[in-house]
Amino acid sequence: MQNPSSGAPAPDATGTAAASDARPTRMARLGRLIARHPGRWVIAWILITVACFAVAVGGVTGESLFNRLHSGAPTVDSESTEARTIIEQAQPALETLTMQVTEADLTDATVVADGTAATKKVGEVPGVKQVRSPLLVPGGLTDPAAAPLLKGGTPAAGGFVTVVDFEPGLDKKAQDAAEAAAEKALLEVPKVMDAQGSVGSPSKIISAITTTVERDLIRGEGIALPLTFIVMFFVFAGFIAAGMPIVGAFVSIGGALLSLFAFSHLVELDATVVNIVTLLGLGLSIDYGLLTVSRFREELSSREHRVPSPEEVAHAAERTVATAGRTVLFSALIVAIALSGLLLFEASIMRAIGVAGVSVVLVAMVVAITLVPALCVLGAKRLARKAVAPSSDTGVFSRLAVGVQRRPIAVIIAVVSVLVILALPTLSMRLTSSGTELLPVDAPQRVFFEQLARDYPALSAPEVTVVARSSDTAAVTTWAQQFRDDPGVESLAVTPLGTTDQRVDIRVAGPPTSDEAQELVTTIRAIPAPFETLTTGQAAGQIDFLASMSARAPYAVGLVVLGTLVLLFLMTGSVIIPIKALLLNVISLGAALGVVVWIFQEGHLEGLLNFSSVGAVESIVPFLVLAFGFGLSMDYEVFLLSRIVEFHREGYENDRAVSLGLQRTGRIITSAALLICIVFAGFVAGDILIIKQMGVALVAAVLIDATLVRMLLVPATMTLLGRWNWWAPAPLRRLHERFGITE
Repeated sequence: MQNPSSGAPAPDATGTAAASDARPTRMARLGRLIARHPGRWVIAWILITVACFAVAVGGVTGESLFNRLHSGAPTVDSESTEARTIIEQAQPALETLTMQVTEADLTDATVVADGTAATKKVGEVPGVKQVRSPLLVPGGLTDPAAAPLLKGGTPAAGGFVTVVDFEPGLDKKAQDAAEAAAEKALLEVPKVMDAQGSVGSPSKIISAITTTVERDLIRGEGIALPLTFIVMFFVFAGFIAAGMPIVGAFVSIGGALLSLFAFSHLVELDATVVNIVTLLGLGLSIDYGLLTVSRFREELSSREHRVPSPEEVAHAAERTVATAGRTVLFSALIVAIALSGLLLFEASIMRAIGVAGVSVVLVAMVVAITLVPALCVLGAKRLARKAVAPSSDTGVFSRLAVGVQRRPIAVIIAVVSVLVILALPTLSMRLTSSGTELLPVDAPQRVFFEQLARDYPALSAPEVTVVARSSDTAAVTTWAQQFRDDPGVESLAVTPLGTTDQRVDIRVAGPPTSDEAQELVTTIRAIPAPFETLTTGQAAGQIDFLASMSARAPYAVGLVVLGTLVLLFLMTGSVIIPIKALLLNVISLGAALGVVVWIFQEGHLEGLLNFSSVGAVESIVPFLVLAFGFGLSMDYEVFLLSRIVEFHREGYENDRAVSLGLQRTGRIITSAALLICIVFAGFVAGDILIIKQMGVALVAAVLIDATLVRMLLVPATMTLLGRWNWWAPAPLRRLHERFGITE
């Protein structure tokens, strides 16, 4: 094998040899077209961006994206869903509004009379079906029927609750009007009683979550964009170059929000989807913009004139889109494959994130290969002033590679040990689906419902509910009694459900998804009954959700693994490198999940990160981290491998190709990783718990991947494998020669 000198023509920053005499590719022709009319491309994108924000956020269609968001535990078609449907058909759920009153003197007859009169007026509000209050119980406050609505079950505590049920079937406008009028009337009650009152409802929880999501999005972008601009100013040593990826990221955010708005008309979008998907689009846009601008400046470094001529600028744009654009396309395809695995899951929230995520990746890709090059052409004179030639063959990253190559086994053992230690907490991971716990601990609606659950437990939904398909109440009661002494069971009640079924409500100590509640669901489902039984509740829903996810996971993993193996094989011509890349990604993602468990489940760093641990991780987070983290990790893998492969094809021996590849891409990878960590860290500062968990997980994943994996494990393992890195069976070698992805 030939061993070229360091003076041999070096490939460009994207891993592609600069062959100016090569036949123009479609990407090259696109670059030439952009160079001819850059202003038109920029104006078109400005108009598109304004339209995106106007529709998605401005509400020009009558509603914005944030008005269409929902919130709730993820669900799948299952036993728990079937049971819930039966209950809703027999006992249709009504929209409600609840008021808690404290510091009321319920022993004063005058105060009680004034409160009773004011409460009766609530029932006169149009759209109100009934009002449930201890003040309206015919037998008075001492009647046993009033006890569930009194704090502590007695008037002496000075607290009570009033629940307003609205007429079913009201349209949104009528429902909003009825709730507003009822709330105004309700708050008159504590006023006349010289007491304190607060109001809450399920719709207020959703509103609080969506409002917090919107605020977190603005805050996250407000933190991320300025900090990334500052970092890129130092990376590029100039304001113009630093601003171009930021502009691209801003445009991508608009496209992301519009795509989510469109999907909200097809599927119910959970409020947290917006930040999760926008976060990904923002990070990828900055990564791709960094790569594109760097490539364009590198091309300008070979100009003959101090001020680049129009032809030199056009050539730089052509080469940039042909080379950096190709890498962006390849990277976007890898990330899209990783996210497409989410489409195979049954849960609608996972499919929604998958579809929206893929669309956002495509938006970021199109922006990077059209708008950013157009901006580069318009700013070519400024960019040319500080355009620099490709980095030399020696430097901090090549020296790091050489140091690793001296002791590859020791490096592998040390790094894998660190990653395994970080991943150990994952073995004790507990999953949950939070409701109000998603909000900050001091959020009014979270405080309201936590107080309601504590002071009026009879009003909260039972942790476990069983639908017994039998009209024999006595037989169902006899069957249900066997669970009364199970761990954590506090009460058990059997009531008719329509004319043919019975409803068994079981209250269990602890949160709705506690271990006791889940164990009770498992026990009930395992014990045969003389009639059909269907178990539901939050614990049952979570069990069914995780069972569905586990059943579909092998297919999702298979799709992602197969797609990644094929693409990496087509790029490298090796079967060893793709397999090794997958294994390293699994180890690094396990470490990232271990960090999430250590922080959020075990409650470390609560003060620093401003959250309150619920003793578990949100149930969709591990699956999203695996999908998003895998895509981002492979993004950096492509950056590094493309250069190593290029040097190997030029004839460099394995170790030299690795050190040169690391030297040429190390700066890009570390800069990109730093920038994307800033983006994700901006969302760590948010208030929604699941967004905070995703932010921490992806920051950990990127940091681990860009340092321990890319800088240490990859060169160490490639050094250890030597020429076996490039092995492939003869039939596959012939296949790669024919269909391989090369410039």
